[in-house]
This record gives sequence, C-alpha cells and structure tokens, in this order.
Amino acid sequence: MTERYDAAQIQVLKGLEAVRRRPAMYIGDVSVRGLHHLVAEIVDNSVDEAIAGKCDTIVITLEEPDKISVEDNGRGIPVDTHPELDVSALEVVMTVLHAGAKFSGKVYTISGGLHGVGSSVVNALSAEMEVEVYRDGTIWRQTYKKGVPDGPVKKAGKTKKHGTKTTFKPDPEIFKRTKLNPDIITIRLRELAYLNPNLSIKFTDKVKGQEQVFHFKKGIIDFLAYLDKGRTHLHKPLYIKDARNGIEVEAALEYTDTFSESIIPFVNMINTHEGGTHVVGFKAALTKTLNDFLRRSKVNKNKKIDLTGDDVREGLTAILSVQMPSPQFEGQTKTKLGNSEVRGIVESIVSEGLSRHFDERPKILNLILQKASAAARSREAARKARDLERRKSLLSSDALPGKLADCSSDDPDECELFIVEGNSAGGSAKQGRDRRFQAVLALRGKVLNVEKAGLNKILANKEIKSIISSVGTGFGADSFDAAKIRYSKIIIMADADVDGSHIRTLLLTLFYRYMKDLIEQGMIYIAQPPLYRVQRGKKISYLYSDEELDEFRKKAKGAKLDIQRFKGLGEMNPEQLWETSMNPENRILKRVTVADAAEAHKLFSILMGSEVEPRKEFIEENAQFVENLDI
Repeated sequence: MTERYDAAQIQVLKGLEAVRRRPAMYIGDVSVRGLHHLVAEIVDNSVDEAIAGKCDTIVITLEEPDKISVEDNGRGIPVDTHPELDVSALEVVMTVLHAGAKFSGKVYTISGGLHGVGSSVVNALSAEMEVEVYRDGTIWRQTYKKGVPDGPVKKAGKTKKHGTKTTFKPDPEIFKRTKLNPDIITIRLRELAYLNPNLSIKFTDKVKGQEQVFHFKKGIIDFLAYLDKGRTHLHKPLYIKDARNGIEVEAALEYTDTFSESIIPFVNMINTHEGGTHVVGFKAALTKTLNDFLRRSKVNKNKKIDLTGDDVREGLTAILSVQMPSPQFEGQTKTKLGNSEVRGIVESIVSEGLSRHFDERPKILNLILQKASAAARSREAARKARDLERRKSLLSSDALPGKLADCSSDDPDECELFIVEGNSAGGSAKQGRDRRFQAVLALRGKVLNVEKAGLNKILANKEIKSIISSVGTGFGADSFDAAKIRYSKIIIMADADVDGSHIRTLLLTLFYRYMKDLIEQGMIYIAQPPLYRVQRGKKISYLYSDEELDEFRKKAKGAKLDIQRFKGLGEMNPEQLWETSMNPENRILKRVTVADAAEAHKLFSILMGSEVEPRKEFIEENAQFVENLDI
C-alpha cells in the first residue's frame, strides 16, 4: 500500500529538535571528532571574550570522564529579558539557534563563533547542562536536559566574580562514546594560548589528578619552537604583524634542515586546517618575494633557476593567524576560509614583511635562497628520474612491481592492499589472503626515512617506488591523483615489537608527508595482529594484549592452558594470519586519522627528525605507556 503524500506528511522540526535529529550537520559527525567539537564550541565562546579584550583567564575542568566545565572571567552572558522573546537572554542563547551577539559586529568586532549555533547546539546534544553567569555581583543559573530548560533563569547567590561557567555531559543517545580525551582537549587549549599571549588557560583533569597551565608570552614564536622541537633550525624565526582594512595578519616562519613543509593557518583563532584564501595569499607572497630576491642574488649567477611554490616551502614551518570581522567559513565546523578579499591583503602584508626582514638580514635570506635553490635542483633531478622510470614503465599502473601479489578484482572500492615487511610474513599473507580482493606487497628491509631525504633520493628508493606503483595515485604535490587509487584500504601490517613500530612510523611518515590525502580520506589502516594464541582443550582463542590474557586466566582459573606468544607475523601460518588479521569478519583494523595537523607535524619531527635530545625526552616521558616492549 502506498502512503499518502500531502501537506500532513511535511514535518516542521521545532526548537533544537533538528540538531538532535541531524547532529552531523552542526558538528561534523558523532564520533570522537564531533564529541570534542562540543568542547571547542564552548571554549571558543570564552576565547571570543578574550579577543574582545574582556577576558584574560579561562579554566577548563574535566569533572568526570564524560563531564566538563568551561569558566571564563569575561562579561558574562546577559540575563535580562529579551525584548522580542520575553525570556532571559541567557535562555535565548542556550536554546535558540542563530541567536547571539556576534551578528551586529558591535559587541564582538572579531570572533570565531559567527553562526550563533554553538552554545545551543552543545546544549541540544548534552544529556544535561548547567550554565552559571556572574554579573553585577549576582550568580544566575539555569539547567537543561537535552536542550530543554528545567525552569527559568534564577538567582543562585552573590559573587565578586564576573564571567560565565558552562558545565555539560554529552548525550549517550547521540554519541557512540561520551568519554572525553584530555589529550585532544589540551592540544586545542595549547593552540589557543599560543595564539593569544595575553590569555592564560588552565586545564584540570580531576579524573587523573593532573593540572596544566598554558600561557606563552611570545605567542606564535613559542608555537614555532614547540612544533620544530625535533628539527635543526637554519635561522631565528621571522615575525610579521600588520593590519589593513580591519583585517589583522600575524605570521611567524622558519626553515629547518628537513624537506617537508607545514603551514598551520588560523582565522579568529579557529584552526582552518583545510586552508582557504588566507593560505593562498601567504603562499603567493612567499613564492613571489623569494623569486624577486633570487633574481638579484649571487645564488642565481646563471639566472637559470625559477623557484616554484614547492621549492620555497621545502623545510618551512609557518604559523599564519588572521583576525577579521565577518569571516566566511565553509560549514559550521569552520575548516576553510572563503573571503576573496583576504588573499590580496595577506599577500601584500606578508610580501612587505618578508622584504623588510630580508633587507635587514641578508644572511638569513642567503640561507633560504640556497635551500630553495637546492630544492629546485632536486625537483628537476626527481622529474628527470620520474621521466626515466616512466619510460621504463616502472611507475606506470600497467607495470606493477614484481613483489606485489595483486588481487583479481579491479574494483578499487572492494580491493585492499596489505603492506608487510619481510619474506616470511609476506609469504604467509600471500597464502592466507582472499585473492579475489586482497593484494599483498612484501617489503624487504626498512623504508627510507623521508623526513631526512630529498625528493630525488626518495624516488630512487626501491621500496618506495614499489609502494607508489602499487597504490597507483602518483606521488607528491605535483603528480598525486587520488582518482587513480587502486585500493580503498591500504593496510600496514607489521610485527607487534620495536622493529614493527619503527616500520609503521616510517610508512606513516611517508604517507603523511607525501600522500596525505590518503590519510585525510580515511584509506590508511593499521592491522592489529594478536599477541597470544591460547588453547584450552580443543578451544582456541586469540588475545591482543597482556590485559586480555590476564582476564582470560582469571575466567579459566584452574584450567590447563597452552599459551603461545607471537613475536612476529612470520610465526603465524597462513590460516592463523587470515583468521586473526586479514579476515574482515574477525580482524581488528585501526583507521589512521589526522585530528590535528600541528600536533602530527610536531610528533613526526620529534620521532623522525635530526635532533636526538627531543626524541630522548619524548621516549622518557612516554615510557610509562609502552606496551609489548621487545627486550
């Protein structure tokens, strides 16, 4: 029977019901990213008070694993009666979409939260929320459940404080898991403190009994030092700050001895990790200015070198922060800036700032030009090498490497590639796989550390060439094409020991630095092979950690157990490897994501960079968290 389709079937969602029905429209998704986006929305409101010069302290407290509070010493949300809606302004802000003081441009000239949905969305997606406002010597309070007020705004005592405190618990009916990750939270808080040197941010984790205070007087100069901790700096940072037409541009940049680039952009303290017009302007300024100076420099005696954007950004780490009224973001999650006028302003300010620095510091200019020129020569050598390889058909999709055992299907959506190290593990994987949709690429020895190598050396490495030709997308900014991908899943499968961890890190560095789109599109995975095979009578179980083994022993108390610890994939026969690590019905795969580009850049710099001391410090600090240490 066909249902009637008339006016009665047209639903109108009232209040915050639309947010609860379609949360991903407002926070991106309902996984870990969306969960922590709630925290960011509330913190950003306090940061907007700081940008306005009305707040210098923000206190974030993880009260319980799934409960957090954010308090600032700003002006406090107004609590007087709204002239149109006839309820407290606090209730309007917390329960009505597109309600706030950021539309007029009078109260907040510059702010990150411009859509007026942040607080109300967080309220709608919280099982419970409480807001306290400290204004004019009075505490005002209102509580909510799933976005609905328990009652009107009420007086709750007297105070000498001023500001707003918001406490909430994400709703388990909306989110897959509601436990908040303090590491993800502190990454964002540290960024905010770097971007506003006058702001002090305190984070208290009551669950672990830990406390951190973020306050950096040198601002983004300190941010650069943090990001490049594991690298050798070629010069002192170059700092630029200026304003034009109401738009303020701040930038700090430095070159290191590495070969990768990292530009971390912000607009009104929001990390625009997908870039936008401000990043386009910054890159254009850098390329144009360095080419202008190169033409007049002794470095370019023969006048044959013409630097590309990739050349001038090799080894560059830069922070770009733009503050402006009315930014046009793509979507509520604010990942990309669209204002066309910003490109020219950023380009002009950065060009002028760089020119001043280079005129005053010719030695720094010479170092940068030498590095960029070397990158240009390396690029040309790499181009010739690629052309030669193409003529030999070694990098074409028609001639796959001999060490690749390909699958029979040619549908990328169902195909997956396992990258394994060693002939023994490769042999087991090739025999145990489902040949219809699973391909296996067995590498011999460790992959080159691309953090310390130029493009020409990278493309000369046999193992990397095998990966490039197997994946099919090409390599690097100039030739990467995601549309040519041959597999929807690329799975790194390595031993659960120190060597295996090193191989995973080398491969992840390769993908992050030169094929980052594959990570951002969710195509890179880590296989998690079991650590133990436990047999009790005729029943066989596979366990993935020492904790699982301890629990198994407790449940099987008194029973005779035959326990085998797998040191490597090569110890598994093909049937075991298929059953535990390759069979889609049983295996455990961990998708690789880049939640924060700045933190990822820092981590790869420390682990794979040239400086030993930061790597030693990292190991000492994280030794307590090590599992499965291979001694």
